[in-house]
Amino acid sequence: MQHRWQIALSAGFLAALWAGVADVFQLVTWIGFLGCSTFFAQTESGFKGMMMAMTTNLSGVFWGWTIIAGSQMFTSPLVSYALTGIVTSIMCLQASYRKLAFIPGAFIGCCITFAMNADISAILPPLMLGAMLGYSMSLLTEQLIILTQKLQTISQASATTHTSNSDL
Repeated sequence: MQHRWQIALSAGFLAALWAGVADVFQLVTWIGFLGCSTFFAQTESGFKGMMMAMTTNLSGVFWGWTIIAGSQMFTSPLVSYALTGIVTSIMCLQASYRKLAFIPGAFIGCCITFAMNADISAILPPLMLGAMLGYSMSLLTEQLIILTQKLQTISQASATTHTSNSDL
């Protein structure tokens, strides 16, 4: 990993910023970090990657809510088990649609929904902001890499100039 320091600086700075923002606005911090992790785990980059993280996570939230709501309609746990199996199959099959191709993103959204007992208002803001956080980390990392390369070029030019002047 060639740019480890740039990644570490951007991730550390923006993670701290996210923790503060989440605290101030009473958002569930770990949900944002899962949205961020989804961004980095899927294969798309840039804005497309952020959209892939958001759409797959949101689909999982929907499917988790569907399992919970559907299970509450029946008293038999067997219905809940069957519904879980059916919805799990659907989450895998939806990956045939390119914008929902990252299956783990759907499972992450679904698991968050289970963990939060389908409290959609507590789930959606930090999850969406988390995907934006991942995208922001990648953008900041790119800028730090560019800055580092410029500083190295200046340093090399300075060293060359210094060596040339000492030959005189």
